[in-house]
Amino acid sequence: MAEVYYVGVDVGTASVRAALVTRAGRVESTAEQPISIWEPLTDHYVQSSTEIWDTCCTAVKRVTRGVERSQVRGIGFDATCSLVVLDQSFQPVPVSQDGDPQRNVVMWMDHRAAEQAARITSAGHGVLSRVGGVMSPEMQPPKLLWLKENLRARCWNQASHFLDLPDFLSWKATGSLTRSLCTLVCKWTYCPSEGWDAGFWTSIGLEDLLENNFSKIGNVTCSPGSPLGDGLSQEAAADLGLETGTAVGASLIDAHAGGLGVIGADVKGFNLPCEHQPITSRMAMICGTSTCHMAISEQPLFVPGVWGPCLSAMVPGMWLNEGGQSATGRLMEHMVKGHAAYTQLQEEARHRFPLNGENLYTYLNSHLSSMADSGSAVDLLGSSLHVWPDFHGNRSPLADPNLKGMVIGLPLSQTLDDLALLYLATIQALALGTLHILEAMKEAGHDIRTLFLCGGLSKNALYVQIHANATGLPVVLPDQKEAVLIGAAVLGACASQDYSSIQEAMERMAKVGKVVLPDGELRSFYERKNKVFLRLFAHQREYQALMSQR
Repeated sequence: MAEVYYVGVDVGTASVRAALVTRAGRVESTAEQPISIWEPLTDHYVQSSTEIWDTCCTAVKRVTRGVERSQVRGIGFDATCSLVVLDQSFQPVPVSQDGDPQRNVVMWMDHRAAEQAARITSAGHGVLSRVGGVMSPEMQPPKLLWLKENLRARCWNQASHFLDLPDFLSWKATGSLTRSLCTLVCKWTYCPSEGWDAGFWTSIGLEDLLENNFSKIGNVTCSPGSPLGDGLSQEAAADLGLETGTAVGASLIDAHAGGLGVIGADVKGFNLPCEHQPITSRMAMICGTSTCHMAISEQPLFVPGVWGPCLSAMVPGMWLNEGGQSATGRLMEHMVKGHAAYTQLQEEARHRFPLNGENLYTYLNSHLSSMADSGSAVDLLGSSLHVWPDFHGNRSPLADPNLKGMVIGLPLSQTLDDLALLYLATIQALALGTLHILEAMKEAGHDIRTLFLCGGLSKNALYVQIHANATGLPVVLPDQKEAVLIGAAVLGACASQDYSSIQEAMERMAKVGKVVLPDGELRSFYERKNKVFLRLFAHQREYQALMSQR
């Protein structure tokens, strides 16, 4: 019997990736293509939906090369929660002052709407209870308000369709404007049981969106993985090199796809504290440019500063809370590339790994090991250097986009050792930020016993080990490195009806690869380090208060 396949497509911040995945969750082939990012102004980040779709098509054709079209049973898309703007004819509408119509996507990390987000928060509408009490500039309502207030003629008055990027992709694939509950509930304030809250949109000055039963932002919804329309349209099938009618699953935000790709794995035989416990004892961390912390519950839990609870946003029928850090991989890169010893690091890494292309972080991890005393943990090297990591604001649990970063303990020297220690302190700060989120979730009622990591940073052994050490929890890494793509493929598998539910598909297709246990001897070190970490926040707030005085 011929093998059947599902295609998963992941649109990340800077690239499109695709994978061909078997029914058992084995990745047969992958492809990656870069996509453009423009920064027309500070904190303005934009992309092109046309380029993104074309790149998706190229990647899918690459991974399905050599496979009969009839063997591909379904396709699923995930993407960053960026905002796509189209006109009445579904053509791109510009989202920047330069007026370039191809640049019609306001990226997830675009913080141009910080002032609008603060205004929405101060209004205190009831919908804020589902986003941790604070509206983030990374959500869609403040971005929409910014477009109306700043680009009314060029953008707002021309726009007929505002879509989350994942929903744009499923529309391009099928012609269906049905929106995924994942996007609408997590980023748009939609409530599955009540629908849109007209009072909220009116109160913030976006009453225009009520027209035609909210047609501009979507009035038909479904759970992730639900089959959309009649599958791939004839045009999309030709673009992607697949059969017309191939099942298309309702999309997910990229972090949520990563959650599906890891959190439901069968853990029997690994002696983990979450074994024989419900899936609610697990938290998925999707670690890349930023990091998302995904925890699910059977009943709604309200966590201050953490997004949610969102019903059916990741696993149908279950509530999701989503914490996050706005800059993780991006912060590590910023710290390393901005250091005076960066050029020396590049030279040393090239000399050490001339053939196999090992990256700079692998070299830094090795360098830190050589700096540690014999038999001593690398972690202890970070005892006198401390970082507050919110260089791009705090998403959770403080929900303050205006926070900035801090480094305490810098010496006058700028050697390669100094760079390595700053890199270490940055990872430790990110891990303590995760602990901060975990503690907020536990206080609200979550019982999280195991972390499940995926994404680019999960391939960094030091990052993974320090997260285990700082949180005191075991970390599970997936069998397949491309867990986000597995999650996207789960959507296609579910839509094809080869599996009866998302839960069944992710249990069969997600698998444990490696378990990293915490070093119990470092517990007291991280308890002390955490006290310093929280004092940095207190000082940050104190400095802000002093400087705001007139």
